[in-house]
Amino acid sequence: MKAIVYERYGPPDVLQLREVPQPVPKDDEILIKVYAATAAAGDWRLRKAKPFLARLFNGLWRPRRVQILGFELAGVVESTGSGVTRFKPGDAVYAACGNSFGAYAEYKCLPENGAVALKPANITFEEAAAVPVGAYTALQFLRKCSIQRGCRVLVYGASGSVGTYAVQLAKHFGAEVTGVCSTSNVELVKSLGADRVIDYTKEKFTDKGPAYDIIFDTVGKSPFTACVKRLTARGLYLHALHIKPRVLVGGLWINLTSGKKVFGGTMKETGEDLRYLKELIEAGKMRVVIDRRYPLEQAAEAHRYVELGHKKGNVVLTIQAAEKTD
Repeated sequence: MKAIVYERYGPPDVLQLREVPQPVPKDDEILIKVYAATAAAGDWRLRKAKPFLARLFNGLWRPRRVQILGFELAGVVESTGSGVTRFKPGDAVYAACGNSFGAYAEYKCLPENGAVALKPANITFEEAAAVPVGAYTALQFLRKCSIQRGCRVLVYGASGSVGTYAVQLAKHFGAEVTGVCSTSNVELVKSLGADRVIDYTKEKFTDKGPAYDIIFDTVGKSPFTACVKRLTARGLYLHALHIKPRVLVGGLWINLTSGKKVFGGTMKETGEDLRYLKELIEAGKMRVVIDRRYPLEQAAEAHRYVELGHKKGNVVLTIQAAEKTD
């Protein structure tokens, strides 16, 4: 099968199209014929080994544990292991691959009890591939802070992958949502349901306006001290990436000395969350934003674009064409 492989850390050009052996499903696994995947921030960071601690996970001098990137996918079940009961060949599915990555390939094996679910029927495979990581990250963070109807929520980075889902999910939960983004993305964020959109190139959200019950930084670029000051007395500051040391120390101090709370990190992918998101999408309560699409062989170009940090929603890789019967 064809796959994008990288054998050394570095710039996008380390990604090479190769022929590799097709995987064989274990007793509890399904073999998925992959139609689409995404070029996400987690992919380019692992490609570059950024932060450096990523090397402890994937090899100190060169990639060893993961050589095929791709954290999320959509496709069709090709075959199943002897113990599989939840899926059958022909099922259209979408999934998160977890720490095994591997979606930049024509086939991928995943455990049936992992983060796999039937694909929402009303969206394409390309759209479905762009749901798992961004949407379940937004969903789990908002659930963790016990979001309630009437909460004032500010989403920083509202036009990115996590941000576009965070705006929609916060509105679904009944919050009053303010999105922060650049000029070119203001109309997009409004269309997602934000009650107010702040163009950070023209206005600082920290200078005026109401206090927020939740400030959700989806891109890791918000000003920590200013954000904490804009919280209500028992407000929460959410950080969807691994918290930087300065923020970690400051957050621990805030947590110990006030009613405000700071937390962050990564969330755990689950099939249950994907099934919940499927229901929302099929009910028309959430949509997928795709910025650009690239064929698999242009994975390096996709990474080069994503690494600029200006994408709207998601960037998709088309692995192979879906059957016309879909």
